Amino acid sequence: MVDHTPEHAAVISPAPSPSLPEGLFSAYRNTDFFCEMMNSAATGLPPDPQVELIRERLNALPLNDLRDRATQAEQELYNLGITFTVYSERDVIDRILPFDLIPRVLTQAEWRHIEAGVKQRVTALNMFLWDIYHDRKVLKDGIIPSELVLGNANYCEAMIGLDVPGGTYIHVDGTDLVRDEKGRFLVLEDNGRTPSGVSYVIENRHATLRVLPDIAAGIDLMPVDEYGMQLYGALADVAPAGVDNPQVVLLSPGIYNSAYFEHVFLAREMGVPLVEGRDLVVENDRVYMRTTTGLRPVHSIYRRLNDDFLDPEAFNPTSMLGVPGLIRAYRKGNVTIANAIGTGVADDKAVYAYMPRIIEYYLSEKPILSNVMTNICAEPDGLAYTLDNLDKLVVKPVGESGGYGLLIGPHATKVELEEFRLKLLADPANYISQPVVQLSVSPTLCETGLEPRHVDLRPFAVTGKSTWVLPGGLSRVALKRGSLVVNSSQGGGSKDTWVLAS
Repeated sequence: MVDHTPEHAAVISPAPSPSLPEGLFSAYRNTDFFCEMMNSAATGLPPDPQVELIRERLNALPLNDLRDRATQAEQELYNLGITFTVYSERDVIDRILPFDLIPRVLTQAEWRHIEAGVKQRVTALNMFLWDIYHDRKVLKDGIIPSELVLGNANYCEAMIGLDVPGGTYIHVDGTDLVRDEKGRFLVLEDNGRTPSGVSYVIENRHATLRVLPDIAAGIDLMPVDEYGMQLYGALADVAPAGVDNPQVVLLSPGIYNSAYFEHVFLAREMGVPLVEGRDLVVENDRVYMRTTTGLRPVHSIYRRLNDDFLDPEAFNPTSMLGVPGLIRAYRKGNVTIANAIGTGVADDKAVYAYMPRIIEYYLSEKPILSNVMTNICAEPDGLAYTLDNLDKLVVKPVGESGGYGLLIGPHATKVELEEFRLKLLADPANYISQPVVQLSVSPTLCETGLEPRHVDLRPFAVTGKSTWVLPGGLSRVALKRGSLVVNSSQGGGSKDTWVLAS
C-alpha cells in the first residue's frame, strides 16, 4: 500500500463561499467539494485579490449577457475548425469540444507547486526509461518488479541499448492531475506516449480573451502562446548531433484521426511541415521528405501515431500509416523520434503505482505531487487492505484501459463484490486499488445559471535539453451534474486555465 503525501503539500478544508452582492454567484451552492474559485486559499495564504476581482466582475454580469458571450465563443471555436472526431456517432463526425466560458484560476503559488512537481516527475520518468532500456538497475534493486516492466506490452525490445539524445524519451508529457476535497493536487495518471489537448489550451485562451475582455482587463496572466516555439526548440535540441539547422516535421496518421485538428494546429505553431507516412522515405538509413523539388533530409519527427504503426518493417506489417525502415534510421542515430518508442511502459497503471518509489530512487527526493493513494495488490499489505475495504475502493486491472474490467466498490452489488473478490484472490498481481477521489469543482455555466462541476487538469511539459511547462494546461470539466467523467468522448468539456503571474 502506497501513500506518499509531500510534507509541503498545501492542505486546507473547503471554506464557505465568500459574501458577494446579488448576482451570478448568489445561487451558487457548493458544500461537499473543494471549489477552485471560492476556496482560492489552497496554498494556506489569504484569498488572492486578483481571484476575488475576477469573481466580483463575473458576479456583476447579467446571466443573459454571459450566455450570449458563451455562444459567441463556441461559434468562433467551431468556425476555426477546433473540433474532435466522434467515431461512434454516424450522424456527427466532427464536433466542437464543449467549452465553458468561466475560467479556472490558479494562483502563482499554486502554479509553482504544480510546475515543480511536473518537472520532477518528467525527470524521473526519463531516468526510469533510460534505465530499463540499459542497465536495469531499478529492476535489479527490486524497486519495481521486473515482470511489470519486461513483460509489459509497451516494452519495446528495439529500444534496448539505444542511446536517445540527451536521455530524453518523453519530449511531450501530459500529467493528469486532480484536486481532492482538501485542496491537494494529486497525480491521476501519466501520459508519456502521444498526449493530446494542448491546442485547446491555446485556442480556449484566445476565445476567452475575445469575449471576456472586461473580466481579464488588468489581470496579470501568464501567457500560453509560447508552446509552439518551445516545442520546436525542444525538437531541435534533440536532433542528431552535428546538424546545424535541423528539419523538424510532425507525422500524422491523416485527416481521419480524431486529433487531426491539433496536428494541423501544432505544425502551424511550430512552422514545420505536416506529413503523413507516405510523404517520408528512408534511403541508406536516413529519413527524407518528398517535396516538389526533390528529397529533403528530416532530422526530428514529432509523431502523433502509436508505436505499432510507425514502421511496417519493425512492427505491424500491415500498417499503411508508417515509414518502412524508420526504426533502422532511428537506431543508427540518424533521426530522432518524439516521443521515443517504448515510452508506454512509463504510463502503465501498474508502473504508476510505483512512481513515488521511482522518484525517490533516482532523485533522492520526496514526490512534490503525490499519487492518488494506490494499493498494489501484488503486495500482501495492498491485497489485504483492498479485500478488507472492497466496498469503498475503485479496483483497476493493470492491463486494461478505457475503464474496462474495473470495480467501483461504492456502486457495486454484494454479488459483484464477491465475484471480484475471487478475481483478486486468483490473480492479485493484475490489480491495483484506489479510493474514490472527491474531485474539486469549478463554477460552470449551466441551464439554471452557475453550478459546480467537477474538473481535472492536464499540464503539458516539453523536454529537450531542459523541461518547460506550459502555464496552466487543459482543464477538463464534467458537464453533467454529479458526474466525475471529464473525457470529451463521454460528454466532458474544457475551460480556459488562468495562471496568475503575480
